[in-house]
Amino acid sequence: MVYREELKVQGRPNITTFSNVTEPVREITRRSGIQNGIVVIYSHHTTCCVITQEAAFDMSMTGLETLQQDFVDVMEDMIPACSREGIYLHPGPKALKFAEEHGEDARGCHNTDAHLRSALVGRSETIVLIDGQMDLGEFGYVYFIDFDTTRPRERTVQVQVIGE
Repeated sequence: MVYREELKVQGRPNITTFSNVTEPVREITRRSGIQNGIVVIYSHHTTCCVITQEAAFDMSMTGLETLQQDFVDVMEDMIPACSREGIYLHPGPKALKFAEEHGEDARGCHNTDAHLRSALVGRSETIVLIDGQMDLGEFGYVYFIDFDTTRPRERTVQVQVIGE
């Protein structure tokens, strides 16, 4: 059997957004009626990803949990934010023209760091479902991460439950 639903989360400007989607995914899993199989949480958005991680509880001054802030800081060291034109080859003139023709502004196109981070981390997680429960371990949570800090946007989280 296959069951699919989606849920919406809101990205924020100027900061990577972590949305804890654990409970909504559990509700979708319950509605599926599937007891044993897998739950796939994924993003169509090429600047977003899905991870499993524990909650850190303590907050950084940015409003992120400390473990989330550490994650953002490591990503910044590996893939610096696109803070000015020319830091990356993308977007080039053709990409900017295409974006303009489709209602995007130039600032929104300078999100190359978000694309690279998402590609590195991955846009999905697969979690084993046992007796109707996601096997996340004792401290596991599911987070949808929006790396695109150029503007706030509503994002769609895809959830597919496969099994019996």
